[in-house]
Amino acid sequence: MAIELAKEARQEAIKSIERYFQEHLDERIGNIAAGALLAFLLEEIGPSIYNRAVADVQERLGARIAELDIEVHEDEFGYWRKFEKDKQRRGK
Repeated sequence: MAIELAKEARQEAIKSIERYFQEHLDERIGNIAAGALLAFLLEEIGPSIYNRAVADVQERLGARIAELDIEVHEDEFGYWRKFEKDKQRRGK
């Protein structure tokens, strides 16, 4: 599965790469070179980041599903227990 960015996100990422090169490496990188670097990173490293994110989501959802029975549990056959408690409170 190819990882693609929305047009606006891609443009911002390219600007960020250009700025990084300028501020941290004291070099200028052109728009085309920055776009090529971004494409390489998305193809080569992107899947590792994506897969880690999917695994994190699976883990969190698994934990939530494990707690689901606690959150939505309803006691069964409680009518008579309730009836007996009411009866005891009335002293009968």
